Amino acid sequence: MTNTFLRSKTFTAGAMGAGLFWVLGLPLPFLFGPMSACLLLALSGHNLSGFGQVSVAARTILGVAVGTSLTPEVVATLPQMAGSLALIPVYVVLIAAIGVPFFRRVGKFDPVTSYYAAMPGGLQDMILFGQEAGGSARVLSLIHATRVLVIVTLAPAILTGFYGASLSNPIGQPASEIPLGEMGLMVVAALVGWKGGEKIGLFGASILGPMIVSAALTMAGLLHSRPPAEAILTAQFFIGIGIGVHYVGVTLRELRQIVAAGLAFMVVLAALAAGFAEAVTLLGLAPPMEAFLAFAPGGQAEMTILSIIVGADLGFVIAHHLTRIVVVILGAPIVARLLGKKPPDG
Repeated sequence: MTNTFLRSKTFTAGAMGAGLFWVLGLPLPFLFGPMSACLLLALSGHNLSGFGQVSVAARTILGVAVGTSLTPEVVATLPQMAGSLALIPVYVVLIAAIGVPFFRRVGKFDPVTSYYAAMPGGLQDMILFGQEAGGSARVLSLIHATRVLVIVTLAPAILTGFYGASLSNPIGQPASEIPLGEMGLMVVAALVGWKGGEKIGLFGASILGPMIVSAALTMAGLLHSRPPAEAILTAQFFIGIGIGVHYVGVTLRELRQIVAAGLAFMVVLAALAAGFAEAVTLLGLAPPMEAFLAFAPGGQAEMTILSIIVGADLGFVIAHHLTRIVVVILGAPIVARLLGKKPPDG
């Protein structure tokens, strides 16, 4: 079966899922529809394929969305985030202290795989970083896909039920309302940031690179709006497909051992995230919804989408997720040395 056929099959399934969710009026049809359709097919034993560089390119849209949100007014508020940002290293250390022994005992994973399975970074980033350090790519793929699946599924319900958020916040202007010059600059920011970031070894280059370039253009007064709604919906579509495709080829043994361990650890992560979010709220460091999104253990891409959809303070939320990623990256070589492994490059 050729890769072209598999990608066509996967795209068709995702499109049908999005269309069905849209017709039924279900929430986030361009995210949940493709995710649900591909997940069901994968668990039914169907072979599907990811979209490689196309999916990576879709993530650059979210990087630009974050960068264009970092206006001079938002940047001026960054010092006010110091209190809650200071809690991120404590949060990560607690996750590692609980997560590594958990996966060693419950999942029977090796030390390196256990560490990267516990770390709440981006789905693709944690898989690649863990694999480079000598961990099991298959285990990490299923653990992090399960974490992201749970977060993406439950977070919207929590946001609407507990925080009174609306999932109908405008995600961006239509492409027809954005000047062509700005659209061109966004494309340049996405490509230059992505490929330039990869060249210098920037971790999470597909999001962080475009974010840095578009933020610079925004601060310079050259960009004044987010990417168009159509682009953000496209990013949702490919992210939804990507989550479902990670379950292709999963066996009953993997469901019992790996996926079940991932689900069990999500209970631990949820308790820690809720505790820190509540502390931040009680200390007056952030509004409740922003605190929840800032400490929710999802990846950058997923949390960017949710923040845009509910109209949260994108700068606040992403600043915390970026800090968490930096802490994870800085901690990785230290942990690798403690485990007697060669630290990954990057």
